Amino acid sequence: MAEADPQISGCPFSSASGKQRKLTGRGNADWWPDALQLDILTQNGKSPDPMGQDFDYAEAFNALDYNALKADLTALMTDSQPWWPADYGNYGPFFIRMAWHAAGTYRTSDGRGGASSGQQRFAPLNSWPDNGNLDKARRLLWPIKQKYGKHISWADLFILTGNVAIESMGGPVFGYGGGRKDVFAPETDIYWGTEEMWVDQGAGTRIDPDKQLDLESPLAAIQMGLIYVNPEGPGGNPDPLLSARDMRMTFERMAMNDEETVALTAGGHAFGKAHGAKPSDTFRGAPESEAMELMGFGWLNDQDEINQGHITTSGIEGAWTPNPTAWGGDYFRLLFKYDFELVHSPAGAQQWQPINPDPEDMAPDARDPSRKVPTMMTTADMALKMAPEYRKISERFRDDQAALDNAFARAWFKLCHRDMGPKARYLGPEVPAEDLIWQDPVPAGSAPSDNDVSGFKSAILSSGLSTAELVKAAWASASTYRQSDHRGGANGARVRLAPQNGWAVNDPEELTRVLGRIDALRGNLSMADAIVLAGTAAVEKAAHDAGFDVTVPFAGGRGDASAEQTDADSFDPLEPQADGFRNYLKTKMSVKTEDMLVDRANLLGLSIPEMAVLVAGLRVLGANAGNSKHGVLTDRPGQLTNDFFVNLLDMKTAWKTVDTSGDEEFVGSDRASGEQRWTATRTDLVFGSNSQLRAVSEVYAERGNEAKFVNDFIAAWNKVMNAGRFD
Repeated sequence: MAEADPQISGCPFSSASGKQRKLTGRGNADWWPDALQLDILTQNGKSPDPMGQDFDYAEAFNALDYNALKADLTALMTDSQPWWPADYGNYGPFFIRMAWHAAGTYRTSDGRGGASSGQQRFAPLNSWPDNGNLDKARRLLWPIKQKYGKHISWADLFILTGNVAIESMGGPVFGYGGGRKDVFAPETDIYWGTEEMWVDQGAGTRIDPDKQLDLESPLAAIQMGLIYVNPEGPGGNPDPLLSARDMRMTFERMAMNDEETVALTAGGHAFGKAHGAKPSDTFRGAPESEAMELMGFGWLNDQDEINQGHITTSGIEGAWTPNPTAWGGDYFRLLFKYDFELVHSPAGAQQWQPINPDPEDMAPDARDPSRKVPTMMTTADMALKMAPEYRKISERFRDDQAALDNAFARAWFKLCHRDMGPKARYLGPEVPAEDLIWQDPVPAGSAPSDNDVSGFKSAILSSGLSTAELVKAAWASASTYRQSDHRGGANGARVRLAPQNGWAVNDPEELTRVLGRIDALRGNLSMADAIVLAGTAAVEKAAHDAGFDVTVPFAGGRGDASAEQTDADSFDPLEPQADGFRNYLKTKMSVKTEDMLVDRANLLGLSIPEMAVLVAGLRVLGANAGNSKHGVLTDRPGQLTNDFFVNLLDMKTAWKTVDTSGDEEFVGSDRASGEQRWTATRTDLVFGSNSQLRAVSEVYAERGNEAKFVNDFIAAWNKVMNAGRFD
């Protein structure tokens, strides 16, 4: 499962305040304050991508000699290099771990993490304890990446290499889809936690009932610097039942159920070994902090130590099975055949060893196949035997190899592709034909005729439904999109299905009534198209009512998903706890609401001006959740005007907090008379209080920029309405 390097569990740092915002957490500059800072070169929209905006990765990938690449990867598996010799003469297990750890950072809560952009190349992931020595795996791959160049991204290569490794050792593979385009800078918008040390054993786990701790959203890993759980047990406590508790929580946060958790753990540990040959303080630090002459290598660099096999990564030492380069049923056979005792590895880590193993059940030494050594299990492995729910699944897999083969192949495919979004984004000859429910399948739609579009627009605008109601329904449908994992969006019209039709932010009773009327009038349009078109028609009318002769674009062709095509449980994490665009806050949180607005804008792929005009436009159109009047800073609601910005910045208004709101709500009164004029929330006032947002707001509040505001709102609206469309 996870190899963590305890040598860097003591990397403390301090900040001026000692506190960080929850959505920001610890940044690279905090962990490595002396590192070269390149942010200044990406200011003002400058891209770090050397391929340029015109590069079409899908076109390049489709021109790849796919079979030749797989043949080269297969040959690499047994092409052991003297500077980093392959355990058992086979790099396959090493590359499986590389692929797993590239994909395994994905989490369902915000869709961030995962393998889709090749982030394992950059800090902090390139220096996480759990990724110890994977810098060597990437260097082993460099000659192949260099050979195939633009036709295969690092992100795609990581996963394909893991697949080839499994195949080359006789393991089952369900398929492969390319299409992960590389980025060329760390994704600094991902919150990994606030801890001040990597894998701090003294701090324990992020789940601790005794301390009233639960795993904070959006986090999924159990400690800072781990992909999943601590293999020694929670906070180093070798209790298999507590480890099972942590495993269930963290794997659920990464979209895996119990069967998938057991299959992945057993399947991954069918191969290779863990490394804990010597105490970790024998070796050097992580790549991001290492000396320049090491050229990005970290942890272990001494060639004499490497040649002797003195490698430490997790601190745990040994193989799980007697055949660590061949797929089979040995993992479960040994787990249930023997009683295990708790021992310490040469590096001092706690692990479990079979008592009196038969000679044939011992593993070959990684460097000397003539020598036999005991196998081992981690505390996380023991959880599959000791925890009742996991044990039932494990016993079934022990007795039915075909079931394990199928479960592992499918779970591995899901692990590696969960963050890619709909299957329409997959590239290559090995994309499985089967539609999987976690891919959020949507039947193909058909573009409506011009007559269908114009007829529906006339009908819906004469239906008695208000501009606000139509805009709210369209926004509820489309704004679920997340660019992090390409889930959500208006395609599929899942807003009419559970759980979205019951989310409080969507005003369920109103939504049901509005969708019913849309359904009755839509004619030949799909429900997905009709919802968007209804909102689009309302925006166009609101602009006309404000005196602007504009046309709001509409592109049809969306399909309608069924309840059977929708995994309702997997959509639960998409429910907004806050949506600043609709001035909605489910409950007051430790995170500032304006931070959550920015986070949601980021998931929607919006720029600062796009975020600003959407908030302002949705306010004057009356699109607040619960039909709240907060932030509706206009005397002509329902018209698309720049009144929000004009009145927010009006110096005739003085603002003060509502005493009972805990600085979430505010009242704006006339400075001269004291008469109350407006009410607002933090996500409204931030556009006047924050200097950068105020600068943008001032542009849209200026006389002469009324039409610019309307046109920019329409462009941003259209962007959100079409987000998530890959048809």
